[in-house]
Amino acid sequence: MTSPDPKGERLQKFLAKAGVASRRKAEILISMGRVTVNGRGATLGRKVDPETDSVAVDGKIIRPPSKATVTFAINKPPGYTCTNADPHAKKTVFALLPSRDRGEPGLHCAGRLDKASRGLLIITNDGDLTYALTHPSRKVPKYYRVALDRAFPVMKAPILVRGVRDRGEWIKVESVRPNPRKPNELEICLQHGKKREIRRLFRVLGFRVLDLERFQIGKFRLGGLELGSVKRLHKREKRLLVP
Repeated sequence: MTSPDPKGERLQKFLAKAGVASRRKAEILISMGRVTVNGRGATLGRKVDPETDSVAVDGKIIRPPSKATVTFAINKPPGYTCTNADPHAKKTVFALLPSRDRGEPGLHCAGRLDKASRGLLIITNDGDLTYALTHPSRKVPKYYRVALDRAFPVMKAPILVRGVRDRGEWIKVESVRPNPRKPNELEICLQHGKKREIRRLFRVLGFRVLDLERFQIGKFRLGGLELGSVKRLHKREKRLLVP
């Protein structure tokens, strides 16, 4: 049996690179006792050697990730679910990928958009990129256009930045820019991603979101990518995601 290698790779990082889950979710899997190393229950902080240690999640052996990674930008249409594991989802974003690319191992959504929302979504098997895009400590800005059911008073914009409490959770935005030509539209920046945060925030303030589009992550913009289209990103474009 191989002993823990103090110079190895942290287990949650290995699982993220292998496309099992983000690092945060991998930590949860480890804490729940669902991860084993060489047949024994793993603990947080464990390091592994991908070449010699046998890592399993729920009894399934996890293979060391390929050194080659792939990343796609998708202009997600409304009605598509950000999952590749829900058998009840009628339409998933993975169906938008070219058929030749759907078999790439470890592909997952690096962040999500709810079913009704549209816009920029990243699909990758690069665990480090997913960590950078989703971990709160990295503070990668994400930009959204929001259309409401009626005009939003400009004097209420500071409330969005200060935040409100919803279901025991504090929700807020980093910045907001009203559209002077369309008083029911705003541009919003977030550096985190709580579930349905924008929709919840406006609901608390008495507004209904009619349309929600993410148009930029970091310095990477949707640009001319048409709704439902997919773009395979080069290294230079990936660097724009995490400036």
